[in-house]
Amino acid sequence: MNAKSIVWLSLFLSISVSLSAQSQIAITHGPYLQGLTENEVTIVWTTNKKAISWVELAPNDGTHFYHEERPQFFAESYGFKVVDSVHMVRLKELKPNTTYRYRIYSQEVLDHQVYNVIYGQTVASNVYRQIPLTFTTNNPHKKEISFLVLNDIHGDNALMDSLLMGTQWDETDLVFFNGDMTTDLLSQEKLFDDFMDTAVTLFAKETPFYYARGNHETRGHFATTFPRYFPTPTGQLYYMFRQGPICFLVLDCGEDKPDSDIEYSGIVAFDNYRTEQAKWLEKIIQSDEFKQAPFKVVITHIPPFGNWHGEKEILEKFVPTLNKAGIDLMMCGHLHRYIYQEKSDAINFPILVNHNREMIGVMANDKEIEVRITNTKGKQVKTFNYKVQN
Repeated sequence: MNAKSIVWLSLFLSISVSLSAQSQIAITHGPYLQGLTENEVTIVWTTNKKAISWVELAPNDGTHFYHEERPQFFAESYGFKVVDSVHMVRLKELKPNTTYRYRIYSQEVLDHQVYNVIYGQTVASNVYRQIPLTFTTNNPHKKEISFLVLNDIHGDNALMDSLLMGTQWDETDLVFFNGDMTTDLLSQEKLFDDFMDTAVTLFAKETPFYYARGNHETRGHFATTFPRYFPTPTGQLYYMFRQGPICFLVLDCGEDKPDSDIEYSGIVAFDNYRTEQAKWLEKIIQSDEFKQAPFKVVITHIPPFGNWHGEKEILEKFVPTLNKAGIDLMMCGHLHRYIYQEKSDAINFPILVNHNREMIGVMANDKEIEVRITNTKGKQVKTFNYKVQN
């Protein structure tokens, strides 16, 4: 074989290996936990190929994951196993305050004829050489909880990383993303590049986060897909859940300008959406789950003060109901600066607006909430304490 033939053969082999690598299914993002309650959770991840997907679940009993065959739970919809590149497996009927181990799987679907499906390769998270991933279901009777709140990161991974540096994740129950984690939603890759890949690397595989959508998550042609990546306990972007002594109300603020503003090109209807949300809020505060919690905390991106349209909508549509609900604290972002507003005749609960370069850390038991705000250097800059209302 002459030198020219050897060059061409080497080039052919290189291209063949490259194409082979490109053709293999791979997990591209995740997994991460969503919608965690005392009896269910949704596990989300993505692949580079369309596939059916499932989760294997095992008790945290010290046995090896391969000790026995583990039950499989598939991504399903309307009687079908879902074939997609975004995978959401909802695990139901779990036990409260219980730690589970899990492994994710995706098997590529190459072709689907009338009576025949051709499958490709299977990819999975590693449980052989690595410790399996875990999650722990919520416990409304837990004596003490710890959680963090971040907002207005706007795709600055270095900022988020610096705020979370030093976090003791084994002592942290949950995290809130309180809006504007990105500046706009233009693609799946931008969503993960802006903050989600960092969140998965740092904590989201095993520590749940709950998302309060901000006004910037409503912008861009990919924005309508937001609920697909962040499923909630209610199936809506506003929801309630309890962990330990706190019942959380997570409200979706919508956009900050009138629906008719030129910036939205006639594509939004947030005024009606906030009205719908207000009706839900009236009902949910009557539930025993809400009423029986020692503390009630509201998480929403836009605060109910200021002269912008969205702020007025929240003041007029949400606050009257919240005023009669015994709210202990509302946490907001949006303004990129720190503001603390004591309760007043118009709003009878305190409001904490967090700076975008600071992080809220909370420790709570059934008698007291302690709030500590830290900066990017981990220095504590402000503290607050709230007692159970008599």
